[in-house]
Amino acid sequence: MFDFLRRDKAVDAVETKASATGKVVAWQTSGRVAWSPRDTVSLTRAGFAGNPVGFRAVKMIAEAAAALPLVLQDAERRYERHPVLDLVARPNPAQGRAELLEALYGHLLLSGDGYVEAVSGEEGVPLELHVLRSDRMSIVPGRDGWPVAYDYAVGGRKHRFDVTGPLSPVCHVRNFHPQDDHYGFSPLQAAAQALDVHNSASRWSKALLDNAARPSGAIVYRGADGQGSMSPEQFERLASEIESNHQGARNAGRPMLLEGGLDWKPMGFSPSDMEFHKTKDAAAREIALAFGVPPMLLGIPGDATYANYAEANRAFYRQTVLPLASRVVAGLSAWLSGYAGEALELKPDLDQVPALAAEREAQWARVSGADFLSTGEKRRLLGLPAEPEDG
Repeated sequence: MFDFLRRDKAVDAVETKASATGKVVAWQTSGRVAWSPRDTVSLTRAGFAGNPVGFRAVKMIAEAAAALPLVLQDAERRYERHPVLDLVARPNPAQGRAELLEALYGHLLLSGDGYVEAVSGEEGVPLELHVLRSDRMSIVPGRDGWPVAYDYAVGGRKHRFDVTGPLSPVCHVRNFHPQDDHYGFSPLQAAAQALDVHNSASRWSKALLDNAARPSGAIVYRGADGQGSMSPEQFERLASEIESNHQGARNAGRPMLLEGGLDWKPMGFSPSDMEFHKTKDAAAREIALAFGVPPMLLGIPGDATYANYAEANRAFYRQTVLPLASRVVAGLSAWLSGYAGEALELKPDLDQVPALAAEREAQWARVSGADFLSTGEKRRLLGLPAEPEDG
């Protein structure tokens, strides 16, 4: 033990030039996996812009939820025309309903938070709706902890939205977060480790292709007497020749010419020995699980949870798309009801969702055949507003 703690003077001389925190950092990170940062910008770059599974999962959910037909109703009737319907159909000159909702759902999936700004006129429903980037928005809590303002920062400029009035100019929709009072929890955060594994596996594949899809080996140098070491100049020249003449797809299969004293020793590791593909598929399945997308819909092999594609698609809508869309449009309708001055309910029209046609037919047949129910009770069971009585 004392021999281990003893250091010679040469080592001490080197250590005195190092940072005072170097020993602490080395001890803290030694032998540990280097995970990617967990902030919104880094996760979006690694999990959406840099990962095909995360990109496709977010796109599938956001596009499916944004494409759902919406209906507007109150306690008495369903509206065919209404200023809120007109606003949702054309929220601003640059976006339609699908584009705005897709952006809102995308930010909610990537960051856990979605923000919509209302451009108000003198009175009545807003003139325009705009989705604000969640990575630029920050909440300003008041003395009681509730938000009193939202700051939207771009570069060095900042705009503050005051939400202390009767009508808030910003609608904030967030995912459930058990450890944060103001911001939501993103599925990307739950899938962060699986994203790191999947991205690392992709980089490993690229490295194998760059080296002719074969594992690397070792070049052993032996001097004239069977021992010795290379000079720095010899080492640099050898490394440069290997990089320029024996790496990359164009040099695949090219024989290696070694000078005297050099011997090639291949290393017997292969992707199959390391179960490389299984690791990558397992990471892809974990990413899909975090977003709630059946792996079968993403083309991930080995999934036998659902009997067929139609069943997986129905589960995708019922368990992922509809809960997300219902929660978001409920928040939007409650927010817009304050501007409209009346209690309105904006909800997805399940009768027009093709993936749910089979179970919707069964529900209609079951409710229609219940003779002990009145017409009003049947309409309530089907999610329809009450019908005015005749006379």
